[in-house]
Amino acid sequence: MAEKRSIFQDVETGKPEAGAPRAEPKGGMIDAGRRGARRGIRIWLMVLFALVVVMIAVGGLTRLTDSGLSITEWRPLTGAIPPLNAADWEAEFDLYKQIPEFQVQNSWMSLEDFKVIYWWEWGHRQLGRVIGLVWAFGFFGFLVARQIPAGWTKRLFFLGVLGGLQGAVGWWMVHSGLGGDRVDVASYRLATHLGLAFVILGFITWYVLLLSRPEREILQARRAREARLFSLGTGWMHFTFLQILIGALVAGIDAGRSYTEWPLMGGGLWPQQMMVIEPWWRNFFENPGTVQFIHRMTGYALLAFSVLALIRGRRSANMATRSAFTLAFCALLAQIALGIVTVVLAAPWEVAILHQFLAVILWVLILRARFHAGYPVAQSVRGR
Repeated sequence: MAEKRSIFQDVETGKPEAGAPRAEPKGGMIDAGRRGARRGIRIWLMVLFALVVVMIAVGGLTRLTDSGLSITEWRPLTGAIPPLNAADWEAEFDLYKQIPEFQVQNSWMSLEDFKVIYWWEWGHRQLGRVIGLVWAFGFFGFLVARQIPAGWTKRLFFLGVLGGLQGAVGWWMVHSGLGGDRVDVASYRLATHLGLAFVILGFITWYVLLLSRPEREILQARRAREARLFSLGTGWMHFTFLQILIGALVAGIDAGRSYTEWPLMGGGLWPQQMMVIEPWWRNFFENPGTVQFIHRMTGYALLAFSVLALIRGRRSANMATRSAFTLAFCALLAQIALGIVTVVLAAPWEVAILHQFLAVILWVLILRARFHAGYPVAQSVRGR
């Protein structure tokens, strides 16, 4: 006759030997999602983030020193080797002499002057190669070691695709200034190049934030998402990105130095010659007064939207979310104030670079606020 079992008794496929330790229960699929070198990958991504930020700063200085067109060829591999002797330097200088920037603007340059701008651009390109190598060693190292968490291989590979695309866009930008009647790169190509850099930063930031908490906690937090606030954070992110692109157009044609007063422009609310270039649509890319006016107006609109985001964010039941929206709004105020100072001082390179760097901080903080709305941090009732 079969032995009766209590409903509370464990059911096992076999009886353990006497004195044998009891097996620990295994985690489920949520715990399995935590496998992989999450901490190591997060550190690697943070290194990539720092390198991209430095790349943006060096790129800005390259533009401000008019160095971006000093290397007139794109050689992804052999271009890593700089001129090694006098003949090599003369050959590079001769190539530079053939483009409009030298013929119209820099014909006064000697070889020594050329070397200064050459090293800026060469350093900029080498930093791009370093970033590519850091990504490749990290990605394939984690891949071979099978330390990439489930669902993360495509995400991390996508960063490498974006990096390769950025290199191609960079050459596309430079190429626009090598012929025709231009003495600088096309402003819309510069905006594309800088915009893609911020896209890369955005993805890295988002991945770092996701990896900063266990997978199980992320899945639980997602169920508590503040949907409306998350959507508002998404709109805030897109609005800020648009302003960054317009700022790149300003930088591309030095529009920040065209009207150095605030809040007026040339004594009026808007510049008098806003649509003097033919065809009319070129004014939105090439007319300094028009481009700066658009940048100002978009800034005011962004401020109004940001006030709304702050009000909604402060209503969140989660303290970390409220703090994240407040901090992002404070960064926006600082960026607006610094933008005004940049215009009034006619955009000296030190202030212009600081303005660009603060844009990076603002971008990251808005992404962080959006993340907190989408994945609220659990807190006690007392914390509320």
